[in-house]
Amino acid sequence: KQWYQRRVAITAGDNSFDHWVLKPNICASYRILSTNCTQIHIMSVKNIVLLALLVAVVVESKTIEKIERVQFKYWNLAMNLNPSDGHIMDYTTGWIDDSFIGTHSEALSKDYLNRFIWRHPVSYIAIVRHQDSEVDAVKVFRFKQGDRSLLSRFQAMDPGRDVVTEGGPIQESVSKNAQNMEDDPIFSVGGDLAFNWVYTNNGHRVVMTGGYLSPADVNDDKTRGLGNHYYCYPLTGVSKGPTSRTEVSTIAYAPANHWQGTDHGYGPQKDGPVYGNYAIYVSEDATSFPGPGYKLGLEVEVQNRLKFLESAEL
Repeated sequence: KQWYQRRVAITAGDNSFDHWVLKPNICASYRILSTNCTQIHIMSVKNIVLLALLVAVVVESKTIEKIERVQFKYWNLAMNLNPSDGHIMDYTTGWIDDSFIGTHSEALSKDYLNRFIWRHPVSYIAIVRHQDSEVDAVKVFRFKQGDRSLLSRFQAMDPGRDVVTEGGPIQESVSKNAQNMEDDPIFSVGGDLAFNWVYTNNGHRVVMTGGYLSPADVNDDKTRGLGNHYYCYPLTGVSKGPTSRTEVSTIAYAPANHWQGTDHGYGPQKDGPVYGNYAIYVSEDATSFPGPGYKLGLEVEVQNRLKFLESAEL
């Protein structure tokens, strides 16, 4: 798969070589800045290769100004929810079907699910509210149980009600210009993420533990989140009817009982404002996500830098 490929590109003076390697979700770069060698990138970290390159550069340049290790980590887009694109991704649609939804070209403007990412084991999750692919707000969480796919997590509906992260968000970033934050189902409340919050004939795929969570035996229809259905068989993910479903909800309850956008099973009188698209990104090891204003893509790169040497002469 193309998303596994990472390129090795190394340049020292007039000599260079490159090739492709298979390395999921992580690569590293060693940058060596000197009088005769501007930059070396090593995206496949092999100690013997690194040692040979360092020796070559030292012999060539006589002086090394700085060596730093740049570690790249990656987030991959698993899902996008648009509350007004005409496709309703409620509790019973898409989350457990192991099928592709949408297209890559419209991945951040319409409903989208990448089944390859959905099936890949991950340890971190980021929920990103965005406007035209530009980050509006983001929360990053660490799963309690790492190295497990989203597909397997959402298929675990019986008994469901699983708090899947711990310690709350390890990052929370909100644009100073963000609107409608007072009843956003993800960003107006705190706590951890819970998956498959089921009670009586209701099911919600993603909720925040800091919001209202209905008891298992109380049919009050008050829980709010992403991927909702208020008239289904929640332990099996089967709908009882098309009316009581909604893709993205607000937290507001009566009398302001409306949903985000037009993608819901009620009549048009229940249409509500669209606060943004909601994207779900996952990673094996990335613990931070770009903040407000960042332009999203199918893959998001973050990096950490570690200095090893500075101002050395031979």
